[in-house]
Amino acid sequence: MTVMGTIQKPKAEHAALATRAASVARSANLAPTCAGLNFFAIDNSLRTLLPQYMEPKLLKHLEPHLSELGELGGGRLGELSDAAEKHQPVLHPRDRFGRDEEWIEFHPAYRGMEEIAFGRFGMHAMTHRGGVLGWPTAMPPIAKYVFHYLFAQAEFGLLCPVNLTDSSSELVHRFGSEEIKSRFLADMWSQDLNRLKRLSQFMTEKIGGSDAGAAELTAVQDGGAWRLWGEKWFCSNADADFAVLLARPEGAVAGGKGLGLFLMPKVLEDGSRNSYRIVRLKEKLGSKTMASGEIVFEGALAYQLGELDQGMKQMLVMVNSSRISHLARAAGMMRRCLNEAFQAAQHRNAFGRAVIEHPLMRRQMLKMMVPTEQALSALMYAAAITGEAGSSKRAEQALRMLTPIAKYRACRDNVTVATGAMEARGGNGYIEDWPNARLVRDAHLGLLWEGTSNINALDAVQRAVGKVKAHIALREDLAERLDAAPGLPGQFRNRLESGIANAFRFAEEVASVPENERFCRVAAGLLYHATTASLLAEEGLRAGAEGGDARRLLLARFVLEHKLRRDAPIALDALRWEEAATTLLLSDEPVPLDKATELALA
Repeated sequence: MTVMGTIQKPKAEHAALATRAASVARSANLAPTCAGLNFFAIDNSLRTLLPQYMEPKLLKHLEPHLSELGELGGGRLGELSDAAEKHQPVLHPRDRFGRDEEWIEFHPAYRGMEEIAFGRFGMHAMTHRGGVLGWPTAMPPIAKYVFHYLFAQAEFGLLCPVNLTDSSSELVHRFGSEEIKSRFLADMWSQDLNRLKRLSQFMTEKIGGSDAGAAELTAVQDGGAWRLWGEKWFCSNADADFAVLLARPEGAVAGGKGLGLFLMPKVLEDGSRNSYRIVRLKEKLGSKTMASGEIVFEGALAYQLGELDQGMKQMLVMVNSSRISHLARAAGMMRRCLNEAFQAAQHRNAFGRAVIEHPLMRRQMLKMMVPTEQALSALMYAAAITGEAGSSKRAEQALRMLTPIAKYRACRDNVTVATGAMEARGGNGYIEDWPNARLVRDAHLGLLWEGTSNINALDAVQRAVGKVKAHIALREDLAERLDAAPGLPGQFRNRLESGIANAFRFAEEVASVPENERFCRVAAGLLYHATTASLLAEEGLRAGAEGGDARRLLLARFVLEHKLRRDAPIALDALRWEEAATTLLLSDEPVPLDKATELALA
């Protein structure tokens, strides 16, 4: 303020408002993030479900390791991830001697994350061999997917190379010759980063996109090996030591039936670089820590995997497991988003009370919580039946149905939940200093990799339902699980089974006529909601009967009322139960079974 050209001395109380100490004091009004928290310790849902889905001896062995990863997620792993996000991979077209041997430079933070994922926890190898984390044999799939789920809460991008090394090495194991397996598999499953051979998969071409059968990359036979000529447009983990890819052998028929599966090394036996070039790296919206590139093949050496006319079918083995990995990532990221929203809503005051005490915020929290818990149930179930699929035809069929509907719906829900969590933090959620903006960016990638929403919906309804009839196995399995659940209230069971029946009937109707294609997404979504409502009810009843937390029974009713009963009339009296249920679900206290049952019937 000036008076007659001079600066008026401020009052002491006004000057105090501009001090550093005053600024620090006002910063206490800003809600914290999840940094410093143990992501496993605070996840009551995961810890409730693990005993229902994982063998007790294995769970007891893994719990300290899961707790360690949870602590790293809120600590060092999170810090490394933030640093790697700020220092993204850089492509160098030549080495320092001017040789055309392009290489990708990664920040030390990225290498630090690799040491955690590949080295410390062996996430790429734990289902392939014994010895990882001190477990004597290969672990069941549920083990690795739980680690994926926790890891995703701190870092999304690196899970792509982890999953690709895991799933691509499985293709080598299944379809490679004995010579190829003996030469390469041990290094693909190593936890020694100096020995480890990371893998990738190169599928997408400019001509094809989701239509992989249109691929033009050509394979020309050269003695006992093949030479690749052409281009791939979107190559994740572009600097991998090996890539699994689809190519059309010279003279093969058009379409997917003419594609073969090949393994391409980065470096040849004599130590020279294979004949392909990384032309540039993609500047992506999200997943910035991981290098994705465009590659031109100039006669690159590759090895045949399996029969030349079975390449597409063989590659789908990896696609299906990768879809479950995307489900794990979506479930984990939604959990992180929900936890961030809780941190913001519980530690921020507005209009004289905590934000979470306001009715609209309470409703918003439930709108984030329900899809987050649905995804976790879908993940645990998918992981469990993956382990059964090798010995059970029904499990194999149920998984065939579950994989595309879960990939479709959970990845879409991830975007909505991430946006809701950003809004819960307010303006800070839009600023890069805070975690929400990155969570929103990364969430969108799940809509694209391993099939867009349309591709997954078509696969679910037109193929899994229409051609394979896989929905029958899924429905039978869900019905048996509900039958075995203790004490499902009869009236609620009737409503739930009616909603499930309508969802499966609608999917059959859509699949029966090609002209109904425009309803495939609706049908796939309803199948997902029917599946997760059934799982949530069973899980809640089982936990409650054992004296634990029965809250998942309440969540099942939210799915039933808001996701399955799409044409139910809106009436305030019919929604009265939600307020009491919301209070229970927003509390950290366990929900008694009798209270959950009462509200399920209200």
